[in-house]
Amino acid sequence: MEIRELSIPGAWEFTPRQFGDERGVFLEAFKASEFEKAVGRPFDLSQVNVSTSAAGVLRGIHYTEDPPGQAKYVTCVRGSFLDVVVDLRPGSPTFGRWDSVIIDDVNRRSVYLAEGLGHALLSLADDSTVTYLCSLEYSPEFDRDLDAFDPDLAIDWPTVGRDGEALTFLRSPKDAAAPRLADLKLNG
Repeated sequence: MEIRELSIPGAWEFTPRQFGDERGVFLEAFKASEFEKAVGRPFDLSQVNVSTSAAGVLRGIHYTEDPPGQAKYVTCVRGSFLDVVVDLRPGSPTFGRWDSVIIDDVNRRSVYLAEGLGHALLSLADDSTVTYLCSLEYSPEFDRDLDAFDPDLAIDWPTVGRDGEALTFLRSPKDAAAPRLADLKLNG
């Protein structure tokens, strides 16, 4: 497994070795010993989520109030996504910065993000499916959102999908009404 820390401390990209033959492909999408060696701690699994999206669906930026915080290990099992990680940890030297990774059914990369980091997914192909391992069960009282189009973040969202077709962004009403980073700073 090839492992790379992203420009946001606490976020990592994991690229598995794939073994293919006429039967198909085998890979290890998550391996505790490799994860612990890279990140320096075990991943405590509490919930597994699966989401399928049409091209252009933008989910997030979502995060969990920290504490308790929620770490995630995200893998695309079908299609393609742009996975975006945003540092929302108060006092962090990279607060408000973001990094991104293409996760898809070709390279089969995964992204790990630690507690305190925000997360968004943009589907780049129809019927794209992602799974994410979560360190905390869904807790609506701690669930928070941030506007993915906040100009202070200036995330470079692609406008063309994997098939070369133009993307039309589709967000939930909750995501579309999310506050901006400046609002978070004012509210602590």
